[in-house]
Amino acid sequence: WKLVWSDEFNKDGRPDPNVWGYEEGFVRNDEAQYYTDRPENARVENGELIIEARREAYREGKYTSASLNTLDKKHFRYGRFEVRAKLPGGRGMWPAIWMLGVNVREVDWPRSGEIDIMENVGFDQNRIHANIHTEAFNHVIKTNKGASIEVSAPHENYHIYAVEWDANRMDFFVDDQKYFTYEKPSDKFEEWPFDQDFYLLINSAVGGGWGGQKGIDDAIFPQRYHVDYVRVYERQP
Repeated sequence: WKLVWSDEFNKDGRPDPNVWGYEEGFVRNDEAQYYTDRPENARVENGELIIEARREAYREGKYTSASLNTLDKKHFRYGRFEVRAKLPGGRGMWPAIWMLGVNVREVDWPRSGEIDIMENVGFDQNRIHANIHTEAFNHVIKTNKGASIEVSAPHENYHIYAVEWDANRMDFFVDDQKYFTYEKPSDKFEEWPFDQDFYLLINSAVGGGWGGQKGIDDAIFPQRYHVDYVRVYERQP
């Protein structure tokens, strides 16, 4: 693997605007947080991206957080995508590292395809999940493909979350331990929409359809999601 791009988050302040944009408002999954682009919720400090979920009244919400993405700034097709991070913890938290097809605005989800490199819910905070979603395989119709792995205190320790994605398969890892593989089942777009450009998202949700299944513990806030780096590699021939 050859490193072709990274963000090491070495410059304090706002995340690099040439790379990262923000989702704002209430976006998906009946989540409780209002996403903002404020430095209170997303900033670079001490060599890390910090996404901070806060309990505070803001606009129509009782919680705030941030969801950063590379849409229209950096798009990717195939490679090894690696993020070293320490997760927020506590009941109600739902951090993720994931990718969506850039055509999501035209074809909508799940036809766009989704690659979940890491998901974690605070009520089961030592378990890391990987999933893929397509038109044929997704959680709405209970056909999604995925797996999970127990990890040592991801809210206290840094781990490396990664996917290796090529034209025929995806392998998902925590700290170089592979725990899920999705092989291309056919050329049908409904089963493999992964031969197109995708963009990266890193977000810290509060509550929602999965993260909020056991409620939200207001005593945990603020919760910080520490992202040490994002690195993208290409496979060398």
